[in-house]
Amino acid sequence: MSRPRTFCEVTALDRALEVFWRSGYEGASISALTEAMGINRPSLYATYGNKEELFQKALARYVDLKNEFFDQALAEPTAREMVSKLLYEGAAILTDPEHPVGCLSVQGALACTTDTERVHDELAKLRATYEARLRQRFEEECRDGRLPPGTDPEVLARFVTTVSHGMSVQASGGATCEQLREVAKMAMRAWPVPDQA
Repeated sequence: MSRPRTFCEVTALDRALEVFWRSGYEGASISALTEAMGINRPSLYATYGNKEELFQKALARYVDLKNEFFDQALAEPTAREMVSKLLYEGAAILTDPEHPVGCLSVQGALACTTDTERVHDELAKLRATYEARLRQRFEEECRDGRLPPGTDPEVLARFVTTVSHGMSVQASGGATCEQLREVAKMAMRAWPVPDQA
């Protein structure tokens, strides 16, 4: 008979998530992962698979957390309020001392090489999914006349995600919540408004 596992799989996975979040996929060594998770290599491989499979499981946990905030933002009555929430509250989330700073979907891809192309593609797909959801919301507002004529939903979505990803990189470099909120304030000044006749 095999011996029962003596660790909590969910807790260990959360600790692995923190390592990936802080170090990126490439920077997270197996030694760092097993130490943080409190398990040995055989237990890691037996429970979670290889490093890439562990990352996929950790990423799924992260997506659940991110989707909750994103869904709350999408529920705002206007696209402008939605983006304001994403950027201003995002500044607090990106710098929250309760977890690694920045965004895993950005951090995890910064140092990917050709050897980890699948991980890079997965993170790119995740970022594209959020950008597509923004674009869809902006398309709805354009159809309803709540954004000025001539507004390009695709460009606007790309602008918002570029600012958001840039804030993540800044947070990783030590930017404070207040500094990121100043960036958010500047970004909101670029929000499309009707031409003044």
